[in-house]
Amino acid sequence: MAIFTSIATAIAGALFGGSALATSLIGGALAFGAKLAIGKLTQQKQQKRKYTAVQGEIQFGGDVPVGTLYGVGKTKGQRTFYAKWGSGNKWNAEVFVLANGWCDGLEPYVYIYGEKKALVSRPVIGNEVANYHIEGFVNGSGDPALTIRFYDGRPGQLVDQKLVDVSATLGNKWKSTSVNAGICYVVVERIYSDKLFGSKGRPELEFVLRGLREYDPRKDSTVAGGSGTQRLNTPSTWVHTKNPAVHRLNYQLGLRALVSGRTLIGEGKSLGQIDLATYFVAMNVCDTLRANGKKTYECSLFVSGDDDHTEVLKQFDDAMAGYGLNRRGLSGVIPGAPQIPVKELTAADIPIDRAKDVQFRPSAFERFNHLSGQFTSIQSMWNPESLKPVYVNADIAADGRNRQTSIDFLQVTDPDIAQYLLNIRYRQNRMGGKATVPVSRRFGLAVQEGEWITWRGKSWLISEWRADERLRITLVLAETSATIYDDAGIKPGPIVIPPTPPINPSLLSTVQNFNVAVGMINGAQGFDTPALVFTWTPPDDPTMTAVRFVYQIEGTTELFEDQCTSPEDGLFRTTKNVVSGKVYNARATITTVPDRLRTFTPWATTAQPTGLQTLLTGLQQLQDDALNRFKELQQEMDEFFRPRLVELLDAFSLEGAVGQIERQQIVATIGDALAQITEERRVRVSENEATAQLLTYLQASLGGTNARLITEETVRATADSALSSQITQLTAETGSNAAAIQAEATARADADSALSSRITSLDAEVDGNLARIIQEETARANGDSALATSINGVSADFNGRFAQGLVKFEAVAAPTGVDARFSVLLRAGTSQSFKVSGFYVELYTEGGVQKSRMAVQADQFLVTSGNNRHYPLVFENGELKLAVANIGTVNAGLLQSLNGKMKIDLNNGTIEVFS
Repeated sequence: MAIFTSIATAIAGALFGGSALATSLIGGALAFGAKLAIGKLTQQKQQKRKYTAVQGEIQFGGDVPVGTLYGVGKTKGQRTFYAKWGSGNKWNAEVFVLANGWCDGLEPYVYIYGEKKALVSRPVIGNEVANYHIEGFVNGSGDPALTIRFYDGRPGQLVDQKLVDVSATLGNKWKSTSVNAGICYVVVERIYSDKLFGSKGRPELEFVLRGLREYDPRKDSTVAGGSGTQRLNTPSTWVHTKNPAVHRLNYQLGLRALVSGRTLIGEGKSLGQIDLATYFVAMNVCDTLRANGKKTYECSLFVSGDDDHTEVLKQFDDAMAGYGLNRRGLSGVIPGAPQIPVKELTAADIPIDRAKDVQFRPSAFERFNHLSGQFTSIQSMWNPESLKPVYVNADIAADGRNRQTSIDFLQVTDPDIAQYLLNIRYRQNRMGGKATVPVSRRFGLAVQEGEWITWRGKSWLISEWRADERLRITLVLAETSATIYDDAGIKPGPIVIPPTPPINPSLLSTVQNFNVAVGMINGAQGFDTPALVFTWTPPDDPTMTAVRFVYQIEGTTELFEDQCTSPEDGLFRTTKNVVSGKVYNARATITTVPDRLRTFTPWATTAQPTGLQTLLTGLQQLQDDALNRFKELQQEMDEFFRPRLVELLDAFSLEGAVGQIERQQIVATIGDALAQITEERRVRVSENEATAQLLTYLQASLGGTNARLITEETVRATADSALSSQITQLTAETGSNAAAIQAEATARADADSALSSRITSLDAEVDGNLARIIQEETARANGDSALATSINGVSADFNGRFAQGLVKFEAVAAPTGVDARFSVLLRAGTSQSFKVSGFYVELYTEGGVQKSRMAVQADQFLVTSGNNRHYPLVFENGELKLAVANIGTVNAGLLQSLNGKMKIDLNNGTIEVFS
């Protein structure tokens, strides 16, 4: 806490040194608090792209939005020019744009072929700012084979004259007017060396750039509170920084074109639209040293002219655990640091005639007890690495279960700062009290958004200041505390061990430990097809692009070929030109880029002949699958019709309802004639639950004739769930004849799932003969899946004979796959026996692969064209009957004549003729 003593004093004195509310009653808002805590933790899922300090892909051409870098980052750049010249085009040059604007320079290293290499300074040879060659890339005479000329993008920079000269006679010329003013770029020049580049291919460089030089008003003596030589309109006085608040200010001011002054990147605001007082404090907070000797907050970020301003500003806010502020029309920022409360809110300051809304503990939906995240690790070659997760066992116990989420700080490259930010966001989320409090005019005019006050023994941050037309002031408060930003209990960030540079493998001329064996592949139509299985040791050689196989039937000379384009798999199956019952010989070689000397492996032989194609095994499995599915459909029909009426009737129970009850009843009777209306209201409230029910009962009866209309409506809410239901029942009875319409609608939501369902049942009964129509629709979603179902059923029952039909649509989406099914099932019979027929069409997932299937259950399946001259296709009694077949290829095992006098065994290659 010691490091924040000066910060708190600065915020209390400099940030809120006076109140403008007395003269300007404009309601402002600070985007933060309980709502912001959730927004911050979930915003990663909503962003269109990842915001980070790395630009990881080479961009080509001119149709690329302008971009720049705040801080330090790794980039491959945008290639805008390529030239080759000299004998055999031995010399090559490329131009890569790294960023727009005046940048500070290159870090003294680059990445090439996955390795970190030092940049060695050389004397400049022209108009470049700096000239380098790359460590280790020198030819046999000791001259550099790969050089870099760096231009920082300053106004008035001159052309690269060497590139103009060498390209003068080429078709693609670098013009003398191509000065790239206001653009930071490099010219990469190389002379081909087979030793340096031949086996590795064209080099791809990754540069580490110190980005924009930025304006810092604290160092401008012409600005109130500033002191120094920097000037807003003199970029030569600006300096490079990694301060998030300075980044945010410069993004709001915008990067402008040198000639037109048009804003290329950022918001393009003027200093008059900026709340500089808040920025001064935020910049000082970021530069304050923590106990570990590091600055409190630092960050780096690539942005483009197409980026959403709100998303970019959020990245800078997150990097200092702060919040954007718009107060009285001025844009500012509140850094993540404690403040000294400016006033205490007492009961005398709160008008008793105006309502207030206080929530000291946020709902379970708003709080998390396990927070993880990532940062950009320089040690890991600028790749994302995980931070140490933040969780508190006491919080998990209080919440009743683990609630986990994540937030990434990919704009932060220091693990200790990123870990500090992760802890702050966790603490901000857990301290989620909020209140909307009316205050007196005297109190309201003495405070403003962003300030801390005390109330009921706690510290609160004013997140919103409101005033109506009668100048009645209301404050929206969010609970806060200085302990949120305390260093105590925060561990250092993870220690990342740099990856071992890749070792160039020995240049293999073929694969190692090659072998071939026989196998079987189960085909889509139920066939077991013979196959050859090639195996080898997966190579550690990125230049190897394919493994080629040459094979033949033993004892023959005809050769067949196939290839595997993923050598690292170490296994490949093929059915190409593979027949049953044969022994095969095989050998292999490789394909490489670039090409080099290649050899074949020795011949290998399968230990046994290939297997025979089988059909019945696959068909049996398909039959079992289809029969099991139809059994499931019958079970669904049983469950759909039998319990439905009981469920609806049971749903009317109001047992256990306590609390206030209000009943109204109107009854009229004459003899056995009865008419009544009953309405009953029930409410129940406790600390953990609120319930309200409304029951309406209408009845008219005369002798054995009875008509009823019953409606029940229920709503219930707890800390973790909400339920709304409506049940309606209409009945009409005369003697043993009855008709009924019953409907139930339910909507339910809890912390893990949401469910909506609707059931409608129509019944008509005369002397035990029953007709029924039921419709059920269900939609359910949770964190793991989503399900939608629609079922329509009809049933008719007459004197022990029944007929039923069921049509069902179902769609399921889950991490394991996306499934959909449409089924129709018919069933009819008596109480002793019944017959079933139906079909289903489905999309299903098997082994992670999406498949489709249609199955039909019928004694006779028939397909006809509707033409009397054409006989139909019929499947009946386990046989497929077809008058005419036009078939290109027949895969079969045995062909036999109807009279049994001729057999052709295709598997064994025999023909038998019987007299």
